[in-house]
Amino acid sequence: QVQLVESGGGLVQPGGSLRLSCATSGRTQGSYAMGWFRQAPGKEREFVAAISRRGAATLYGDSVKGRFAISRDNVKNMVYLQMNSLKPEDTAVYYCAARLSGVSITSTAYDYWGQGTQVTVSS
Repeated sequence: QVQLVESGGGLVQPGGSLRLSCATSGRTQGSYAMGWFRQAPGKEREFVAAISRRGAATLYGDSVKGRFAISRDNVKNMVYLQMNSLKPEDTAVYYCAARLSGVSITSTAYDYWGQGTQVTVSS
């Protein structure tokens, strides 16, 4: 069992940056591949980024490639999502997720989820 708590969301202007954090507790974070997903009102949950258990492998959704970066610190039990060059279409609730196997871009493959943090990109 693992608990996930996201933080770092907020209101930012287009072109700005935010860093989201996901704190994990319970079973050792290094046992899990981690992912970030987002969901905008009226839309399906969308894959954003994922990172393997030791951080050697990362995956990104096409809409965020080159702008977002996922990282993890297994000593601090933290996962991060650095978001740069933010656009209004990045506005969504962002969720952190964990799974016991390798990285995946599919939300249903993840076993544990946080409560989400709101990111709003607007001038």
